[in-house]
Amino acid sequence: MGATMSGFLYYLVAFALALGILVVVHEFGHYLAACWAGVKVLRFSVGFGRPLWAKRLGPDGTEWAIGAFPLGGYVKMLDEREGEVPAEDAHRSFNRQPVLRRMAIVAAGPLANFLLAVLLYWALFWHGTDEFKPVLGTPTAASPAAAAGFENGEMVLKVAGEAVQTWQEMRWVLLQRAADEDEVALEVLNPRHEIAIRRLDVSSVRQSGWQGDALDRLGLGLFRPRLRPVLGRVNANSAAALAGLRAGDEIVAIDDQAIDHWAEVVATIRKSPGKALVLDVVRASERLSIEVTPLAVDEQGREIGRIGAAVSDSGQARAEMMIRVSYGPVSALGKAVAETWDKSAFTLLMIGKMITGEVSWRNISGPVTIADYAGQSARLGINYYLKFLALVSISLGVLNLLPIPILDGGHLLYYLVEIIKRGPVSEKTMEIGQQIGLALLLMLMAFAFYNDINRLFSG
Repeated sequence: MGATMSGFLYYLVAFALALGILVVVHEFGHYLAACWAGVKVLRFSVGFGRPLWAKRLGPDGTEWAIGAFPLGGYVKMLDEREGEVPAEDAHRSFNRQPVLRRMAIVAAGPLANFLLAVLLYWALFWHGTDEFKPVLGTPTAASPAAAAGFENGEMVLKVAGEAVQTWQEMRWVLLQRAADEDEVALEVLNPRHEIAIRRLDVSSVRQSGWQGDALDRLGLGLFRPRLRPVLGRVNANSAAALAGLRAGDEIVAIDDQAIDHWAEVVATIRKSPGKALVLDVVRASERLSIEVTPLAVDEQGREIGRIGAAVSDSGQARAEMMIRVSYGPVSALGKAVAETWDKSAFTLLMIGKMITGEVSWRNISGPVTIADYAGQSARLGINYYLKFLALVSISLGVLNLLPIPILDGGHLLYYLVEIIKRGPVSEKTMEIGQQIGLALLLMLMAFAFYNDINRLFSG
């Protein structure tokens, strides 16, 4: 119970920290643009509801506050439509500003999120990250990868003519191509040092609604070195520990099926969530039979089994599978901008495909799933957490620019209409738009929470 509670708190803190950073950055974009435009800012709040903490600072006495409900935030500016404004401050009201200034203030929030993503990626690319090489394992039987002729140990050099260095790069380029193409050509170097072209049918990615891990459904998996199936670590209070497994145990069979290497252990456990398995192990020259039931956990929308144990002495083998990727400061900045642009465009593309029905609405994630990803990335290390922050910041920026009333994009749409018709949108039109926008936003939140609950209970 203690371990479960501490794990929950860890994920909660990781989520709260991410949310706090993203909200502050977004609202600070609005705040800085308002200050630049000469608009008086009355309040800067992280969270909604009654303030838990508030303090007035600066020459304008801006109230800086933390609200009781932390899911969001806002910047309240002086506005004659929301109350009486002293005559001497009228010129500093938001509604008195030229339309282009109002557009700049509204657009500055999402822009700040994109800039945060660029800065995070820049730091990561400049500092350097250790990534898995794009080396493939044995393709799943009867999968598109098997049909394409992929072999165990092949390294992917190019995807659709684009060179890739890492597993994540390969995955990203392949998913981008799969969004619009039925077949993608991959150039590989096989274990015999021969270059070959594999033509992979990726149509199933769109047909299955982009659920779970697309590469897994295509039959593509990361290469696993042949390691002896000896346990190096058994987590406290895990299924393995509760069953009586210990570090140093060598697994020689599972359910009377002989085991030769660690990858076979992982594969068997992953496909057996909640199913009792009998492990034959050798401990100090003595053969024992131990029954263990893998815990059922959700992995990107699919239920898999885990027992909470790791293989022994995998450090050297892991190092051989890794590549250090780093760039100079200028090259890193260019790559960071490109990465942010690509992911923004892909996010927008996926939203469009959800609207047209090509992509399932079940891909929308709510706070529970985002908190889970926040905790998982934080446990993997600072680099993974920063990548998570950058990706969510991009998603927040894109979402806020959608032309939906109540979002920043909705306000920008009003101002665009104002420029075209040379007059403001009527209060009645904006009121109806706000109601429609609120209904759409509530529907989106309902989908997200439903998906979260569905993932929790059905895996």
